[in-house]
Amino acid sequence: MNIISSASRQVILDTETTGMNQAGGPVYIGHRIIEIGCVEVINRRLTGRTYHQYINPGQAIDPEAIEVHGITNQRVANEPRFHQIAQEFIDFIDGAEIVAHNANFDVSFMDHEFSKLNPIGPKTKDICSILDSLAIAKRLHPGQKNNLDALCRRYGIDNGRRTYHGALLDAEILADVYLIMTGGQIKFNLSNEKAGQEGGGIKKIDTSAFNLKVVGASADEIVLHEQRLDLIAKSGKCLWRG
Repeated sequence: MNIISSASRQVILDTETTGMNQAGGPVYIGHRIIEIGCVEVINRRLTGRTYHQYINPGQAIDPEAIEVHGITNQRVANEPRFHQIAQEFIDFIDGAEIVAHNANFDVSFMDHEFSKLNPIGPKTKDICSILDSLAIAKRLHPGQKNNLDALCRRYGIDNGRRTYHGALLDAEILADVYLIMTGGQIKFNLSNEKAGQEGGGIKKIDTSAFNLKVVGASADEIVLHEQRLDLIAKSGKCLWRG
């Protein structure tokens, strides 16, 4: 598994639903999507373009789910149904690589919603490639917690706004996590923690897949640099000259 994606356009995606999967069945049995949040990334840069939509599922939201995401039946009562927003959602993700944490969960719900359209909509995999950021995290941090909160702690990302799970907020946080997690050396820790412990050590990622351009200093820049070091040396030993 190569953690460095070759996709130029990615959509970091999260969904919230009326409930979780039933034991032994597909994740979508008996449940519907009630919120979609997407963040666009092009060439590993956030563009500021997002897609966010609450959806009326046409059924009650499980109390256990409300405890997780805080979205009540009253909150979505006047929101559009999925079929009313399906085309604009498809237009936003079409041709992109979807990045989701535990992607099978979100994609299964999306496929279920697409299957209920009239005419039947596409399978997600037919219009997008799919990348599971949880699988990447498990490969980089085997045996450790790899949920979004744990990754935020590990990479020093502020998720203080995350009182509840919310699709757009989680997508924004996941975008930060994903870009740091797949971006090379990610953290220096000068404490005595051992590498591999939660939040400890120096984690290096193979950057051989990057096409890195090395730009050297020009002759004029070197002269200016030496002049600056001369000024430093007048006030004491210049560490940069040994």
